Amino acid sequence: MRIVRPSLALLLSMLMIPAHSAVAGQQHLVNPSQLAAAVAQHVAAEDADRAVIRDTLARSAVRDVATKLGLDITRVTTAVDTLSGADLERAAASARHVDDQLVGGASTITLSTTTIIIGLLVLILLIVALR
Repeated sequence: MRIVRPSLALLLSMLMIPAHSAVAGQQHLVNPSQLAAAVAQHVAAEDADRAVIRDTLARSAVRDVATKLGLDITRVTTAVDTLSGADLERAAASARHVDDQLVGGASTITLSTTTIIIGLLVLILLIVALR
């Protein structure tokens, strides 16, 4: 038994040396330039979502609704920079929906558009408050 253990340990260590050198010589699965491009694309998409939200919050109709509700639109606009991930995507989708409703310079806001605006504002405030 005394000879078996050291022999086994020596055999296993000798088998690990070639495996370790093979792992050390492996190439990355993703090219670093492809990884950088994917990150840049993700950042650009988030920036575009934030821009849509800011543009929607800058509309006078949205500001009027926020004022009637007693919401600080400046605080909401500032909070847009803290959004990320699914929260940012939901807020941007709501903002796009509001923009679609107000496209063409519509001067009247229907009840559904007002509800969407309120939802957008409340969503942003809740996300910021829960962080």
